[in-house]
Amino acid sequence: MHRTGFRAIAAVTALIVAGCGGGPTLPPAPPASSLPSAEYRIGPGDNINIFVWRNPELSLTVPVRPDGRLSIPLVEDVVAIGKTPTALAREYEQLLGKYIKEPLVTIIVTGFGGPIPDQVRVIGEAAQPRALPYRADMTLLDAMIAVGGLTRYAAGNDTVLIRTAQGEQNTYSVHLNSLIRDGDIDSNVALRPGDILIIPQRLF
Repeated sequence: MHRTGFRAIAAVTALIVAGCGGGPTLPPAPPASSLPSAEYRIGPGDNINIFVWRNPELSLTVPVRPDGRLSIPLVEDVVAIGKTPTALAREYEQLLGKYIKEPLVTIIVTGFGGPIPDQVRVIGEAAQPRALPYRADMTLLDAMIAVGGLTRYAAGNDTVLIRTAQGEQNTYSVHLNSLIRDGDIDSNVALRPGDILIIPQRLF
């Protein structure tokens, strides 16, 4: 995790402790309807299915290398990381156009991972804390299913969401107990690439 992420987590942990003592409360996370959609961006470890129309010898499935690049016949070391599948397909069409006439390229991503800065991190009292690849229309409930829910010691309604957008970091409160245990669908907020969920331990 990046150093800025550690600083953010430390600051939010202090806020949680202050909140338990009657300190300032955090605003709720913005509803899904207020957030624009996000396109998937390719990351290291993704498997890329490249289909070149009428050129089966150029159609294959290759992994994105740790350096974020791809290699196929005729075209080597193309940077894939951080690009959308459509943008990468158009780039391949330009590069292959030097060797074949009017290439038509389709790219399908499998084995999603996504760029590390775009992953959604769930830490603290989750059953399986980990980083999740972001996908379009991902919600809080999707993340909770992926990490196996909460531990018995989780203070779910004190969970904090850290979100960075356009260089500005914002901190919100989310209510996991209300969502998971009470079925309050209004607590199911949309997630964004790079979100960090911090689930604290409840005080005994």
